[in-house]
Amino acid sequence: MTGTQGTARTATGRTVARRTVVAAAGAVGLGAALVACGSDDDASDAAAETPAGDGGADDGANGDSGAAGKGEVLAKTSDIPEGGGKVFEDKGVVVTQPTAGEFKAFSSVCTHSGCTVGDISNGTITCPCHGSQFDAANGSVKKGPANKPLGAASITVEGDSITLA
Repeated sequence: MTGTQGTARTATGRTVARRTVVAAAGAVGLGAALVACGSDDDASDAAAETPAGDGGADDGANGDSGAAGKGEVLAKTSDIPEGGGKVFEDKGVVVTQPTAGEFKAFSSVCTHSGCTVGDISNGTITCPCHGSQFDAANGSVKKGPANKPLGAASITVEGDSITLA
């Protein structure tokens, strides 16, 4: 600061008002906070986009040495009701059977606010937090507030076993 209250000199000798310096410092701080928040959002978005893996270490119990959760039997086909489904919260996936013998899988994370979907009946997946509804056949939004479909997840059906692909 110079002898004049409220101004400062830059390295180039230019005089700058104190309020300009304070505003600039605040903007830098705000930018840093937004970057920090953004990195958390990116991490949760990545988790939502890859729901089939639980991100933990594979204990080898399923014989798969690849990514955690892949190749793991989720359920028997008889466990998934026709027109309904089942949520596997620990794997981040919901498996549905929209019509007899047709099995689909989606992220179990609601695209509205990140809650885990709950009830699956009459061809509809419902989020208990705010009532968003998704089509059990393709994950599309049937009723908001969600405005993005549930992400697809990969499964395989072999015999009577449903496995994460």
